[in-house]
Amino acid sequence: MTAARASVSPLAATRSTSTTSERSLETLGLWMAIVAFVLVGVVAIPILGLGSAPIAGEGSVGQYAAIASAVTAIIVFIGGRLVVDDSTRSGRIGVLDIIDIAAFAFAHAVIALLGWTLTATILEFGFIDAVVFPLPVLLLSGAAAALTAYVVFLSATHLDLQLLAIVLATFLAFGVIASMLTASDPHWWQDNLSALGMTDDLSARTFNLTLIVAGILVTTLARYATQEVPTSHPRGIGRVRTCLIIVGVFLGLVGVFPVDEFFGIHTGVASGMAVAFSILVFALRRWIPRMPSTFLLLGYLFVAVIVTLAVLFGIGYYTLTAVELVAGLLVFTWIILFIRNADALRRDAEAGGSGSPIRG
Repeated sequence: MTAARASVSPLAATRSTSTTSERSLETLGLWMAIVAFVLVGVVAIPILGLGSAPIAGEGSVGQYAAIASAVTAIIVFIGGRLVVDDSTRSGRIGVLDIIDIAAFAFAHAVIALLGWTLTATILEFGFIDAVVFPLPVLLLSGAAAALTAYVVFLSATHLDLQLLAIVLATFLAFGVIASMLTASDPHWWQDNLSALGMTDDLSARTFNLTLIVAGILVTTLARYATQEVPTSHPRGIGRVRTCLIIVGVFLGLVGVFPVDEFFGIHTGVASGMAVAFSILVFALRRWIPRMPSTFLLLGYLFVAVIVTLAVLFGIGYYTLTAVELVAGLLVFTWIILFIRNADALRRDAEAGGSGSPIRG
């Protein structure tokens, strides 16, 4: 990636905010929250009316606050990126940059939507048969959007690899859990995890879309997490990046091709994702020699656990769903830990440590 391209990438916040002070960003974040509070509160009047509303469910304050917060998250995230990229506006933004920003904006929106929905549902269990009076309806929905606007704006203007890794993990967890809780077939788990995406209902669309967007996020992180990582291997970084991109692309394709309609393709890309991950784990010591040995050993342990679970499934002891859930959790835990360790290596090298030549 060229220097001009990197300057306008979604991870350019640290470099591009040099002309925007932290105090200015905090002020802008507060203004975003104020505007969101007022607009969402005012819009609630024609939508919910001036009457009482339930806490959660259809036509509730929770539903309105969740949807309004999701829309707010998209608008504020894009606005935040425009603020921090103002000093590099002369650079050319490529198609991949636009896709990256759109994917992360959508991820923030889904987190806001599902987060406020879950909050409202929990509160409803705590206040059974209670309703929210007219004025609190406006105040609560506006407050939810205001908090969302403030947090998302700070996230958009302070993007780094570790923050994006957290966004990826939160988005994927929220999306999969939401699909589980809303699945039309309560016994989906008796088949496999991919059964969540087999129907035509909202739950299946949520599951498949979650996988597609998560795949885009993984490929984005793969491109940026491997930049400027110190290694003595001439092609090590390129190979690490390729394996991670394959994992991301195949993860997205798992969502594009539901198992009930495209069994062969679905199974093929899911298996390819596992193979690419295994190759990366075992070759990482050679490709990035300075990677901490503790992290390398953890990767070997993760692969051993996945293989053991696969064997237990083969002899009928475990269900395929259990194997997929644990394997997915281990793979994404490893990816997040890799991002943190790679970022630590890069920071040490930038601080003047005795690192190897930077290549790739």
